[in-house]
Amino acid sequence: MTEYMEENLDMPLRKALAIMQDRIMHQTTYFGVKALKNPLDHWVYQELIYENQPDIIIEIGNANGGSTLSLAHFCDLLGRGKVIGLDISHQGIPDLVKNHCRITLIEGDACQCFTEVEKLVSSNDRVLIIEDSAHTYENTLNILRTYSVLLKAGDYFIVEDSICHHGLSVGPSPGPYEAIEAFLKENGDFAIDRNRESFLITWNPKGYLRRTRLSEKGSA
Repeated sequence: MTEYMEENLDMPLRKALAIMQDRIMHQTTYFGVKALKNPLDHWVYQELIYENQPDIIIEIGNANGGSTLSLAHFCDLLGRGKVIGLDISHQGIPDLVKNHCRITLIEGDACQCFTEVEKLVSSNDRVLIIEDSAHTYENTLNILRTYSVLLKAGDYFIVEDSICHHGLSVGPSPGPYEAIEAFLKENGDFAIDRNRESFLITWNPKGYLRRTRLSEKGSA
């Protein structure tokens, strides 16, 4: 049964989030390709991409590829940038995505594939990383530790689905939210940019991480 806004103005936010989650998981597409993204967050992504104009966007976890295609289209509009998509399998991704000239797809575990990804990133590249893979605490923390070295001061590392058990009763617990907190405790080069959550409803609470400096350890 469809819910209508004007009939549900007093609906608890938690129930609204559940309705949005169902829509995202079962109906949301981009150019006809399934895209498991909260559109409010994705709007923030294009704002951030326009502001920072990254040379490389690394999307870890691509599912059916709708969001990967959208990121490539953002790059098309800017006239610059490439997208590297990593996932265990890209079998479900259509040719529309696979054949886009700005997209490079790599299959395998993200951390095990790091050397292959690193070869595609030059020392001068500005990088945006979007982590949307297994969402377990261990996997998210390992990816943060491994891939954060590719970012320069001012670059962003977006960790998706920290809403797991922090707004929605889904996914691993502990999960991305706790992994973010653990990563920040051990790495002082990053800070949470909560201004990116200004729509209020986000699937990435505390998940917009901005590199604020390059420590000796973090510099390449």
